[in-house]
Amino acid sequence: MRSCKACKTRFEGKGFVVWCSPECGSIIARQRLDKKKAQAAKEDRKTTRVKLEKLKTRSEWMKEAQIAFNAWIRARDAGKPCICCGAPLADGAIGGGYDAGHYRSVGSAPHLRFEENNCHAQAKKCNRYGAGRAVDYRKGLIHRIGVAAVESIEADQTPRHYDISDLKAIKEKYKKMARELKKNAA
Repeated sequence: MRSCKACKTRFEGKGFVVWCSPECGSIIARQRLDKKKAQAAKEDRKTTRVKLEKLKTRSEWMKEAQIAFNAWIRARDAGKPCICCGAPLADGAIGGGYDAGHYRSVGSAPHLRFEENNCHAQAKKCNRYGAGRAVDYRKGLIHRIGVAAVESIEADQTPRHYDISDLKAIKEKYKKMARELKKNAA
């Protein structure tokens, strides 16, 4: 005596038969077919993702690394006041309530793009609409990390060239660090 795989009724079967009736046999066949289709779709998505990653340009990797870095800065500085105005940073509904603002901007000092002491949580009104408020940012930065560190940032002119493998590593590093911060905060 065996138990049917579809309806679980007991029946007398031989060999590989695991169904009690043709209806149950068709149910099992459909389940197996659906499982194979799902597996094939999963494999297709995986190969497509790999192909698309190979097609990404350096600038796309740079953008993704910057997004991961900025997310980590926001997670690191959550609960701290704005580096410029000292106002408490509140989460906004769309796009968050604050930015990861750079003291020396990415446009003028691209080599400091991923420098952790050069980037802090900043209210959107200060970062976007206040042109970064460099003087106030410097005051807040001195208070937070000290004069020597600020002068080190200001004097740093060392060029940094990131290739795709560097950008992938940066992206993964900061994604992992942001996940850990969020997990520890919860």
